[in-house]
Amino acid sequence: MKKVIVVGAGLAGSECALNLADNGFEVVLFEMKPNKKSPAHKSNGFAELVCSNSLKNIDKLTASGLFKEELNLLGCKLLKLAEKTAVGAGGALAVDRDLFSKTVTEEIKNHKNITVVAEEITSIPQSKDAYVVIATGPLTSESLSLDIKKQLNDDGLYFYDASAPIVSSESIDMSRAVFMNRYDKGAPDYLNLDLNKEEYDAFYEALITAQTAPLHEFEKVNVYEGCMPIEILAKRGKDAIRFGPMKPVGIKNKEGKTPYAVVQLRKENLKQDLYNLVGFQTNLKFGEQQRVFSLIPALKNAEFVRYGVMHRNTFINSPKFLNKDLSLKTNNKLFFAGQIVGSEGYVESIAGGLFVALQIMARESKKTLVFSNKTLIGSLFNYVTSSVPGDFQPMSVNFGLLSPLEEKIKDKSIKKEKYYLRSVEEIKQILEQIKGA
Repeated sequence: MKKVIVVGAGLAGSECALNLADNGFEVVLFEMKPNKKSPAHKSNGFAELVCSNSLKNIDKLTASGLFKEELNLLGCKLLKLAEKTAVGAGGALAVDRDLFSKTVTEEIKNHKNITVVAEEITSIPQSKDAYVVIATGPLTSESLSLDIKKQLNDDGLYFYDASAPIVSSESIDMSRAVFMNRYDKGAPDYLNLDLNKEEYDAFYEALITAQTAPLHEFEKVNVYEGCMPIEILAKRGKDAIRFGPMKPVGIKNKEGKTPYAVVQLRKENLKQDLYNLVGFQTNLKFGEQQRVFSLIPALKNAEFVRYGVMHRNTFINSPKFLNKDLSLKTNNKLFFAGQIVGSEGYVESIAGGLFVALQIMARESKKTLVFSNKTLIGSLFNYVTSSVPGDFQPMSVNFGLLSPLEEKIKDKSIKKEKYYLRSVEEIKQILEQIKGA
């Protein structure tokens, strides 16, 4: 039985370990929890979701939905577990994050081919007879980060990421809240809190003048656009958040009118006693979060069960150091997977673990597994390994990564359908190649 050492039991590491183990590999999974946690992690479970509980859209004609379709066809393990622990979120796949983590943890610990070692890895494991997968994510411990930088002889890259606060449902003033999906599409999964112009103005002024928590790790702060703290976004202009996370388009208040601004809350768990503030990632001091966010009328007496935090995200200069299969150019038995390679997002992290698992399986069968830019999984990891090294920034899946269609199509829905059909066809061809292996 071939051995694989996986470091990190986040989304990428968990997916990689389960996929390899299900295919007959002996997996040793190192995870520093519960002995040590990153500043952003709170639980002892694997595959802990930090920023949000949403895995984004499931509509096959969106990039996120098509991406999930690809991964499911390729035998993704974690998406199936996400579906089992899902909470209502309109057209999105959102999970009870505690139940999801518990389910993943149990699957891993009960697997006969996986040995879990609760130990912090401070340097890249060296092994002559095993593959090694570094899947420690954007919150890689300082010791391991330093060893990676040392071995790559590179200063590396980083940015900062933030998570949103969570409030208890019983503390929300329901007289200023309406259950509704935007444009009233599907089940009313989101709780919408309306603000009039005067209320918005007061909230906005408090937000842009509030005190933020200090960041001590780096002098320079690079913030990823996809998880922008709301106070930073707000400072770009008075209407920046009203055209962003607080946009009222497609929402009605209790009077049946479109409010001036709206805050959307999404269920955090199956019991529906906790809600997170959608798009409200923040680095405000905890006391300031209580003060500022309580200016939202429906949250005037809100109980904050978790405040938002900003944390360090680390990723390597993948175009410079990684092969197409995410193995290291100087050691092709050492792989990197997940956000540490510069793929941004929950599902993207899961995909990284799956991608590396498939590559290792193909390698053992003397095959070369190639995903083209006709697929989202191929285009994402081709971007990660082929960008200009000096300009490299994290990326989430989007249709812009795909190679153009052979025919020019103006209708967006028809174009997306063509993307879908083309992608699925290539994935099916790859599946035949894998089965042939």
